[in-house]
Amino acid sequence: MLVSAKRVSEHGGRTFTEEARRAQIVRAAIDTVAEHGYPNTSFSKIAQRAGLSSTGMISYYFAGKAELFDEVVATVLRAAEEFVGPRIQHAQTYRAKLRAYIESNLDFMAKYPGHTLALAEIIIGTRDRDNVPVGAINQATASIDALVDCLDKGLAAGEFADVEPRVMAVAIRGAIDNTLRHHMLTPGVDLESYGSKLADIFDRATRSAS
Repeated sequence: MLVSAKRVSEHGGRTFTEEARRAQIVRAAIDTVAEHGYPNTSFSKIAQRAGLSSTGMISYYFAGKAELFDEVVATVLRAAEEFVGPRIQHAQTYRAKLRAYIESNLDFMAKYPGHTLALAEIIIGTRDRDNVPVGAINQATASIDALVDCLDKGLAAGEFADVEPRVMAVAIRGAIDNTLRHHMLTPGVDLESYGSKLADIFDRATRSAS
């Protein structure tokens, strides 16, 4: 049978129409932050990019700037997980999973520059006010934990050298995050090449002698 476009979705009782409008606003926010930077992003600029008649449409769907940008962060992180996750899962060895993690993170930066820049701008823009979106903090922790798990299991399987998994995980994540910062300052950076070279470096650093 036909389903009304106003049918209630699974997201807190919002309708599909409301979800579509929220998604439109979030996409416009991502593009606006990526172009203008977090400090220079306003509801008026987002509304203009989204083709909305007024900022009141944004306020109808989001209680304020904090709620909107929490949703922006969550959207970017979901996109990254959907991009990176399958490549890691398809890798057959723990060394291959580690390489897939590094290369796919940088590949995501290259293929979704707006998402990547928006996330970086929001985190940098909120860092000094102790209000970094919770999703970003949770994702950073989960990302480190996933690396630790991979290194632990690879160590047990004899694929990695006797390194301290959490220290190595922090080093890997730091290298990826600093590549993003370098890319923001130098847009012409070849991220695919960086990803391959970073993967080579950490493969040598973690490789078992046996």
